[in-house]
Amino acid sequence: MKQSPNTRTQMADIARLAGVSASTVSRALSGHPAIALATRERIAELARSLNYQVNAGAANLRKRTNPTIGVLLLNDNMQAMSDPFILKLLGHIADELDQRGMALLLRRAAPNDPSSMAAMVDSGQAGGLIVIGQNSLNQDINALFARGIPMVVWGAKLPDSAYPVVGSDNEQGGYLATRHLIEQGCERIAYMGEYEHAEAHLRHQGYLRALQEAGLSSSAHLHIHASFDSRGARARFADWLQAGHRFDGVFCISDVAALSAIAELTDRGIQVPEAVKVVGYDNIELGAYLHPTLSTIDQPTQLAAQHLVEGLLQLMQTGQALSQRLPTRLIARESSATNKLQLFAM
Repeated sequence: MKQSPNTRTQMADIARLAGVSASTVSRALSGHPAIALATRERIAELARSLNYQVNAGAANLRKRTNPTIGVLLLNDNMQAMSDPFILKLLGHIADELDQRGMALLLRRAAPNDPSSMAAMVDSGQAGGLIVIGQNSLNQDINALFARGIPMVVWGAKLPDSAYPVVGSDNEQGGYLATRHLIEQGCERIAYMGEYEHAEAHLRHQGYLRALQEAGLSSSAHLHIHASFDSRGARARFADWLQAGHRFDGVFCISDVAALSAIAELTDRGIQVPEAVKVVGYDNIELGAYLHPTLSTIDQPTQLAAQHLVEGLLQLMQTGQALSQRLPTRLIARESSATNKLQLFAM
């Protein structure tokens, strides 16, 4: 007689009896070649003896009729799910999976609960994870990867990360943006962004490198603390302007932050690019259609999605995948156009 859903043995129970992780049980029951044949047979026998029944999602994965990849946005990530750059990246990931006949399951990790990151794989809903963001959750991701959870992370490669990472060259991006402003005649360039976040830290390092090469100051007065998105960015920029700092250029950590800065400058009657030149980061679509059009650093999101998906599939098939650092490039538009500059101060 079959057990009722309330008493049915769970995958975690089989994992405990077999002395393996729940993700290993899931892959073994799906016939994954990365799991040794003897282990697959032992787990299958345990499942039969305990009258274990898998859910529909796991059954689909085993039959490979509707393979699903989980895309997980970490709460630690400073960009909201509605951020234009995140939406752009998600769109390309969805396209890559669709071309392979695969589905995407999107979730945000539960706050302060690293174990929720593995829930999609442990439950059989997804065969592997693409994780967006990491930062302070680096060690939690390392622990899950060591358990055998197949995952590839979008972001900056951290020194102690054991998992494969796909990300753009953030340091070079910050350098290209700042060097461009210098080449346009700027001498006091503000940095609008964070220091602590992994990607932000590298962009700031590129900013400092370009200033150092040009023999320009990197005074703390030229730092405007702001996050990737618009939450409070404009207000913080307004407060910074009110302090009367002298500047003629701004490198912003994201396009959303840059558009917030331009809006505040415009409302104060400060012309962009005549009085102040602005460069953003991410190359969101909107930046090409506003006035002035936004100079920015392009992250190759289509290429990133391709590497994320291909890397994850390779990891699921062979147990190995390499990290990838992708190139960035400057797109110069109206917000940093060459003009005779006047140094601006409130």
